[in-house]
Amino acid sequence: MDLLALVERIGEAPAAALLGLLTGVIFGVAAQRSRFCLRAATVEFARGRMGDKVAVWLLTFSTAVIWVQGAQMLGLFRAEDARIMAIPGSWSGAVIGGLLFGVGMVLARGCSGRLLVLAATGNLRSVISGLVFAVVAQMSLSGWLAPARDKLAALSITQGGHNMDLLATLGLPPISGLIFGIVVALIAFAVSIHNKIGLSRLVFASGVGFAVAVGWVSTFSLAQIAFDPVPIESATFTGPSANTLMFFLDNAAVLEFDIGLVPGVFLGSFLASWLAGEFKFQGFEDEANIRRAITGAAFMGFGGMLAGGCAIGNGVTGGSVFAGTAWLALLCMWIGAMITDFLVDQRGIRQPA
Repeated sequence: MDLLALVERIGEAPAAALLGLLTGVIFGVAAQRSRFCLRAATVEFARGRMGDKVAVWLLTFSTAVIWVQGAQMLGLFRAEDARIMAIPGSWSGAVIGGLLFGVGMVLARGCSGRLLVLAATGNLRSVISGLVFAVVAQMSLSGWLAPARDKLAALSITQGGHNMDLLATLGLPPISGLIFGIVVALIAFAVSIHNKIGLSRLVFASGVGFAVAVGWVSTFSLAQIAFDPVPIESATFTGPSANTLMFFLDNAAVLEFDIGLVPGVFLGSFLASWLAGEFKFQGFEDEANIRRAITGAAFMGFGGMLAGGCAIGNGVTGGSVFAGTAWLALLCMWIGAMITDFLVDQRGIRQPA
């Protein structure tokens, strides 16, 4: 059944949710099997190592760029129509929100996407942290924290009524995005070979990047045939987590891509962990870890909403279309995470027993 026939049969909103579910399942399976995690990569890098976690992150990022840029060259997707590109971005939000998110993901021991993946494997710590993240994200979107987020985001906005296209701003040809992705992929393979990473893990790492492309292409295709406007988007977990939470709390909530994405990731990760015999219930070790995780989740909820996306939404999804604020937010997430690891976790390692 093609997409038009699906829309005619079940409607636009359910079709969008189904596309989100498909994207989420691919993402969940691939992320669980590859152990993809930006927090782990930043910590590894901060400690002077180019290990397997950095390799997996680089491969995921590069394959997302390759798939998305390739799809654009084939006419399957237009980056300028993507929601992250079509509306103004916030430079101040990217900096402040990115730093806060970076701090939060180290404290919580995982970014928002990683927490969702781990929650589906029986990690109850991630369940609690994920719920706190979603609540604070919703508060930052339309609740008590929204005025503070609006003021910080308004400090510096991109010009022209839309986000900055880095490739166009630098005067580079369209194919340069694809070339960049290939170069980073080659670096990722070199690091992977050095760390003797297995082929299956590399395939699943590239699968996370593929899931991002599936989201972009599927929502773009739906937008071409839908009667009502359809946001062109892909994997991200700040807004979708808040929207999914409200979907189950508010009878007036409607189906959309976001509502399928989050359950899809949970389902994919659960199935992958269960089939691999890795599903196991885990809890908090002590009260200090509870405080740390909740604090980190709250930082990520506000920071991710202020930055316009999480480590996935900015770092992979937004990065794959070369959105200026997404790249700045990603840089600040790395900086915030590395500083936090140095001041908090490495400090504990350095102290004598």
